[in-house]
Amino acid sequence: MAPGNGTCYKPMKATSNGVFQGDTPLDFALPLAILQICLVVALTRALAFVLRPMRQPRVIAEIVGGILLGPSALGRNHEYLNTLFPVKSLTVLDTLANLGLLFFLFLVGLELDPKALKRTGKKAFAIAMAGIGLPFIMGIGTSVVLRGTISKGVSGPPFLVFMGVALSITAFPVLARILAELKLLTTDVGRMAMSAAAVNDIAAWILLALAIALSGTGSPLVSLWVLLCGAGFVIACVVILPRVFAMMAQRCPDGEPVDEIYVCATLCCVLAAGFVTDTIGIHALFGAFVVGILVPKEGAFAGALVEKVEDLVSGLFLPLYFVSSGLKTNVATIHGAQSWGLLVLVIVTACFGKIVGTVVVSLLCKMPFQEALAVGFLMNTKGLVELIVLNIGRDRKNSQQVLNEETFSILVLMAIFTTFITTPIVMAVYKPAKRESKTEYKHRTFERQDPSDQFRLLACFHSSRNIPGLINLIEASRGTEKRQGLCVYALHLMELSERPSAILMVHKARKNGLPFWNKIQQSDSSNQVVVAFEAFRQLSRVVIRPMTAISAIHGMHEDICESADRKRAAMIILPFHKHQRVDGTLETTRIEFRSVNRRVLERATCSVAILVDRGFGGSTHVAASNVSSSITMLFFGGKDDREALAYGARMAEHPGISLTVMRYVAGQNSPGEISTVDLNDGPDSSGISDGEYLAEFRKRIREDGSIKYEEKVVNNPVETAESIRGFSKCNLFLVGRSPEGPVAACLSAKIECSELGSVGNFLTSPEFVTSASVLVVQQYSTEKRSTPRHSTMSSGKVAELPAGEMEEGKMEV
Repeated sequence: MAPGNGTCYKPMKATSNGVFQGDTPLDFALPLAILQICLVVALTRALAFVLRPMRQPRVIAEIVGGILLGPSALGRNHEYLNTLFPVKSLTVLDTLANLGLLFFLFLVGLELDPKALKRTGKKAFAIAMAGIGLPFIMGIGTSVVLRGTISKGVSGPPFLVFMGVALSITAFPVLARILAELKLLTTDVGRMAMSAAAVNDIAAWILLALAIALSGTGSPLVSLWVLLCGAGFVIACVVILPRVFAMMAQRCPDGEPVDEIYVCATLCCVLAAGFVTDTIGIHALFGAFVVGILVPKEGAFAGALVEKVEDLVSGLFLPLYFVSSGLKTNVATIHGAQSWGLLVLVIVTACFGKIVGTVVVSLLCKMPFQEALAVGFLMNTKGLVELIVLNIGRDRKNSQQVLNEETFSILVLMAIFTTFITTPIVMAVYKPAKRESKTEYKHRTFERQDPSDQFRLLACFHSSRNIPGLINLIEASRGTEKRQGLCVYALHLMELSERPSAILMVHKARKNGLPFWNKIQQSDSSNQVVVAFEAFRQLSRVVIRPMTAISAIHGMHEDICESADRKRAAMIILPFHKHQRVDGTLETTRIEFRSVNRRVLERATCSVAILVDRGFGGSTHVAASNVSSSITMLFFGGKDDREALAYGARMAEHPGISLTVMRYVAGQNSPGEISTVDLNDGPDSSGISDGEYLAEFRKRIREDGSIKYEEKVVNNPVETAESIRGFSKCNLFLVGRSPEGPVAACLSAKIECSELGSVGNFLTSPEFVTSASVLVVQQYSTEKRSTPRHSTMSSGKVAELPAGEMEEGKMEV
C-alpha cells in the first residue's frame, strides 16, 4: 500500500534476472536501491565541494541535496520521480534510511560523554537552559499562529511540543565542526558553546520523547504508560549496560585488536534497544542513542566500534535519510503572501528566541558582549537532529496529523537558513584581538649574532610513526649546558574530518579544558605520544611542551603558522609526506600532507625544516650517553645553506655528534657545464656574504674537534654527485632548500618535490642509495613573506588544544 493515498502496489522483488531476460533492473528493489544510494552520495558530495569555500558544514549539502532530488526540484518531472523514486520503493528506502540513522544515532551517543556533562559549569548550564527555554516558549506561541492558518486540524498538544522542540534544538556535531573550521574550539567562546550545546542535546532528546508520547493515539493514560516505560527502559540500561561494556572494554587492551564477538554483541544490543523503544512507542532511535551514551569512551573499545560502523553508515546509508526527508519536502506548497510571511515569522522567532535568550544570560554571566553574541549565533545551529524531529512529526498520522506538508517544508527551510548563516555571521561579529606577546619576537631563524640565546622549536608530527626520529633530532639539537637551552613545542597534528569520530577525538583531547595528557582519565594513542615526550623531558634538559592542533586538512597550515607565531619559534620542523619502507624506498603516507608542508613553507614567519626520516637514531629514543651520529652538511651557498649550517653547528655541540661541513665550489677549468664563481660571494639581502659567514664559522670551530670543514672544487655534476655519494654512510644530511650558485643548479635536472629543493630531491631520489635521513632547511626571509597570509578568523587562539605550559619541573593545569 502506498503511503498516504491508500493505493495498493505489488511488492517489489529483490533482484532481477537481467536485461537479457527481459527484466528492467529499476523494477526490482536491490538494483533500484543501489542506484538511489549512488545518486544521492554523488550529489551531496558535489554540493559539499561547492559549499566548502563558504565554510558550510556538510549537513547543509546533504539536506539541500535531498530537497533537490525530491518534488521541490527534480521531482517536478514525474517521469524522473516515478522511475528513480517510485512510491512502491519508498518502504525499502525508508527502512534502509532508518537503519542507517539508527546506527548513526548510536555514533552520536558515543560523541557525548556523561562525565563531561557532570563537569559542566553553572555558566554553561544556565546558557543552555536559556537557549532551550525561551525558544521553546516562542515556538509554542508560533504554533498557535500556525494552527490558526496553515495547520488547521492538527493535533493540538503534540503540535505545540514539536514546534517548541524544533525551535530550541542546537545541533551539537554540526556546531563542533563549525567551531573547528573557524579556529574557535579552544577559545572561551568555543568552550562555552560546546558545553552548552551538549546539555542542549540531551534536553532536546528528552523533550522529543515527551512529544512522541503525547502524539500517540488513545487516552492520556496511554501517553503516561509510554513515558513510564521509556523511563524504565533508560533506568534499566543505566544499571545494566555500563557493567557489561566495562567488562568488554577490560578484555580489549590498548594496542591489541578488539575481539569481533564484542563488536557484534554491541551492535546487536543497539538493534535490540531500538526494537524495545519502538515497541514502547517512542522511536527506535532512542534506544540506539541511549546505548551509545553508555559505551565507555576511554580505551580501544569505543574506537573499534566507530571504526567498524561509521564509514559504511555515514557514507552510504545515512544519505538515504536525507533523500527520504527531501521526498517529503515540497517547497511549492509554500505559496502566497501568507505562507511566505509565516516562513519569515518562523525564522525570526527561531533566531530571536535562541540568540536573545543565550545573549541575555551570557551577559548576566559577565561575558563580553561580542563573545555573548557569537555564542548566541553558534547555539542557533541546526542539523540532523532537527531533521529527525521534523520527520517524526511528519510521520505521526494516527488519529490526527502533527505536521502537515506545508508546515514541514517551512521548518526544513528554517533549519537550512539558520545553519547557513551561522558561519558568516560569527566571522563578522566575533573577531578576537590577536594576543600580544609579552616579549619581542626577534629570533625567527637559527642564524643569529648571539648563538647562546634560547632556541625555540615547533616540532610537528602526525602519528606515532614520526615520534622516534623527531625525539632523536631534538636530542641532537639540545646544545651545551652553557646555553640558555632548547624549548620544544611538540605539536600533534590531528585531522578533523566529517566523521562522527572526529568529535569524539575532540572530546578525548580536550576533556572539557583539562590537559590532554591526563593519564588518569585517558588511555589512548594521544596519551602514549605524550608519555614518550614526557619521558624524554625527564631524561634531558630540554623543555617539552606538548600541544594538539585539531583542524581540517586544508586549514592545518594555518594552525602550524599561528602556533609558531604565538610561541615565537625560530624554526618549524615538519615530517615529510613519505615514509621509508622495509626495502628502503620511500612510500607516500598521505599526499595531503605534502600540500600542508608547501603552504607552511610559503606562509611561515620563521625558518622551516622538513625531515625525511629514514630511521634517524633508530626506532626508539637514544639516551644522551649513547648518542653516536655523524652529520654531513652540504654547503653550496645562500641564506638557506647558512641557516642549515647554523643548525648543524648547534647539533655539533652534543658530545655524541660529529659534523662534517662540505663546501662545493666550481672549478676554474669547468668545460661549460658549471660556471665559475668567486669563492668570496657577494652579500645577499641579509648583508652577509657566504665567504664572510664561513670565515667567522671556521674561527669558531678551530678548538672544536667534533666539526670537520672541507672544500671541494668540482667541474661537472658527475663529480658533485660522486662526492656526495661518498658521505652516504652518515646518519643525517643537512641541506638548504634553495642553495645558490652554479654547482647546486646543475646537480639535479628533475625536481619531483619542490619543497625539498634540488639537493634534497637528489638525496631522496631512488638513484641515491643511502640509509641517512635528510633535513631540508629554509631560512625565514622578510622579502619572501613580507605580509604573511592567514585565515580571516586568525586570532592567535588557533584551533589547538594546548596542554598547558610545562616548565622543566612542573606541568601547569
